Amino acid sequence: MNKPKFTVTVLGFDQALASAITGALDVFAFAGISWQRIHKLPTSPQFKVQLASHHGQTFLCSNQVTLQPNIAIEDVSHTDILLIPTIGGDIDQVLIETLPLLVHIKRLQKVGADIAANCTGTFLLANTGLLTDKVATTHWGYAEKFNAMFPSVNLQPEKMVTEDNEVYCAGGGMAWIDLSILLIERYCGHQVASDTAKSHVLDVSRTSQTIYASSRQRRFHSDKDIMEVQSFLEKHLQSKVTISDVAARHNMTERTLTRRFKNACNTTPGQYLQSLRIEQARKLLETSNTPLESLISAVGYEDLSSFTRLFKKATGMSPSQYRAKFKRN
Repeated sequence: MNKPKFTVTVLGFDQALASAITGALDVFAFAGISWQRIHKLPTSPQFKVQLASHHGQTFLCSNQVTLQPNIAIEDVSHTDILLIPTIGGDIDQVLIETLPLLVHIKRLQKVGADIAANCTGTFLLANTGLLTDKVATTHWGYAEKFNAMFPSVNLQPEKMVTEDNEVYCAGGGMAWIDLSILLIERYCGHQVASDTAKSHVLDVSRTSQTIYASSRQRRFHSDKDIMEVQSFLEKHLQSKVTISDVAARHNMTERTLTRRFKNACNTTPGQYLQSLRIEQARKLLETSNTPLESLISAVGYEDLSSFTRLFKKATGMSPSQYRAKFKRN
C-alpha cells in the first residue's frame, strides 16, 4: 500500500458533533481505497487522517460519546487541511472554552494549511479573525446570530460551501460531506473525488442549502407590529397582496413598513412574501401530486414559467426536480 500523500487534521473539542468528526475522517481515509476495493483494483490511500485536541485530551461530544485524539494540536507542525467540526452544544459557551485553540488554527494557516469549518464550526473559525472580509457560509438557522457576532464577514448563508483564499466553510449539519468531497477534489482531482462519493453513496450535487431553510427563522425579533405583518402575509400568501395595501392595513406608510421590516427580518416584505410562497410550494411538492398548474395558483402565482424561474433561483432546482427528490411516498 502506498504512503498517503496528504494530511488531514480534524480539531476536536467538548460539545463537537461526533458525526462531523468521524464521518469526515472516514471519507478522507477511504479516498483511493473504497472504490478500488469494490472494483478489485490496487488501493492508493490519498490522506493520512488524525484527530487533534487541546493537549491531546479526550473530549466529550454533544451526543455523549467520548473521543480519544491521537495527537495534541500543539504538536501538529504540518497539515494540509485543518477541519473544524460542527459545534453541537451551546455556541457561546463553546467559543469561550475553545479560546486556547485559536492560536493554533492561525499558526497552521500561516504555515500553509487549508482551514475548513463545517456548520456552526464556522463560529469558531470566525473567532480567529481568519474570516474577516472573506466570503463564508454557516447553518441557515444560525445566520442571523452569525451576522450579529461577526458583521465583518461576507456571510452567504444560501450557499452549501464557500472558499475564499484557502479558507473553506460549509453549511448546515451534514454539509461536511460536500466540504470533504470538495477538498478531496482540490487535492486529488475530480476522478478520485467522484469515485469516493460514489463508493459512499453520497449526493454531491448540492450547491444551495436554501431548499432546507424555513422562513420561520425570521420570526426571531422583537418588533410586534412587524410580527403582525408577517402573520398577515402568511395567512394571505394565496391572495394578490400589494405592499402598499399591507402598509395601509397596518397603519404605516410603505416606506416605513419596508424600513422596519428590513431592520427586523433582514429582508423586504416582498422578498419575505416570495419566500413564504416558495416554502409552501415546496411543501405541496413534497406531499401531493397536485399538477404544477394548480399548485402555483395555490401559492399566489399565475404564470408557470415565472414561478419556475423564481423557484429554481431559490432552491437550485426546477419544481419537477424538487418533487422527484423530496416527494414523500
